Amino acid sequence: MRYEWLISLRYLRAKRKQTFISVISFISVAGVTLGVAALILVLAIMTGFHDGVRQQILGNIPHILVQKHGGNLTDWSERMQQIQDEFAEVRSVEPFVTKEAMLLVRENVAPVKIKGVRSSHPVLQQRFVTRDEGSVVGALFEPSGNPPGIVIAADTAASLGVSVGERLSVIPPDFSLTPFGVIPKVRVFEVVAIARHRGGFLDAYYAYIQLEEAQRFIGSPDGVSGLEVELSGFDQTRQVVQKLSSELTFPYSVRSWEDLFGSFLAALKLEKLGLFIVLAIIVLVAAFNIGTTLIMVVMEKHKDIAILRSMGATSTSILKIFVFEGLLIGVAGTALGSGLGLTLALNADAMITWLERCFDVVLFDHAVYGMDHFPSQVVMADVTAVVVTALSICLLATVYPALRAARLDPAESLRYE
Repeated sequence: MRYEWLISLRYLRAKRKQTFISVISFISVAGVTLGVAALILVLAIMTGFHDGVRQQILGNIPHILVQKHGGNLTDWSERMQQIQDEFAEVRSVEPFVTKEAMLLVRENVAPVKIKGVRSSHPVLQQRFVTRDEGSVVGALFEPSGNPPGIVIAADTAASLGVSVGERLSVIPPDFSLTPFGVIPKVRVFEVVAIARHRGGFLDAYYAYIQLEEAQRFIGSPDGVSGLEVELSGFDQTRQVVQKLSSELTFPYSVRSWEDLFGSFLAALKLEKLGLFIVLAIIVLVAAFNIGTTLIMVVMEKHKDIAILRSMGATSTSILKIFVFEGLLIGVAGTALGSGLGLTLALNADAMITWLERCFDVVLFDHAVYGMDHFPSQVVMADVTAVVVTALSICLLATVYPALRAARLDPAESLRYE
């Protein structure tokens, strides 16, 4: 180990008469620790809330939507296979048929968007209220279903006043011309499932039926309204859309969830950035403590610095001693803060539940936020940014004290000793 490191470590262990400097060093480490931990915890909670609110607002909107201008997709099977073969990020590709309609039950009416889906569609993986708590896929795709089944949202069921097993009439904007005049197309469906939880404001307007039934009732037998592409993550959407748009040109339309509803989440991204800047000030304040500590050490150790210079130590070596000392404080605080922040972020839901149980208070109302757990998602890119920012601020805080120590004149320091 180089002697600069040894001297830096020695200066951190203060003598009895220099206890105050040691206390300031401890406060500096504690300040960096709390700042880094707060940054990691808040960014993890903001990321979790960001994804949770995105799900609440957008509901089951796909990552990418592929449609065709002026008509249905008749070559949808080939397009599905093409997308699945070319993109490793694709998790699923689902065809759908959709059209606006009215649901009529007794004197109650509700506007919905009828959507025909296959049994493998991700929306059917949610929790639903079904008859005898059976499978929603089995109930919706029962071969002998007469009348055919329909799945509606909890909000729609509340508006219509219906429950599982009741029948309703679906009226799309299609009309038949008969000798008796124009007659709307009407089809009776049976409610086979209702969503357990109230979803996003878009989910409330969807009702799901079988894809084949939708093709016969509101679409065309050989076409679909479009394809929904699900990826492994939201952050992969932009690059996949760019490549897919270059391959599927007009009359095809390739749009991402950001193109459709991205403006809803712009405020959340800005809020996360603002919180990062505000909480980084905590680390900045702790860095000032580091600078104060080093200045006091320089003032206290001016005789030691003069002796080292007289023994042959260079200005660069003196500079390194105090830079290393500041970095030791910064690295210790950052390491402790990272450990504390990650521990809190990864166990946020368990701690909130424990606090609620111990103090008999409601800190996180699931009914208000529409989430079944307290959201906290650790993103390693955020953790890395926090660590790099903290270490950079701590390093900058050492520059002035270290330069001041390196410029001390040994003759002046020892003249009156």
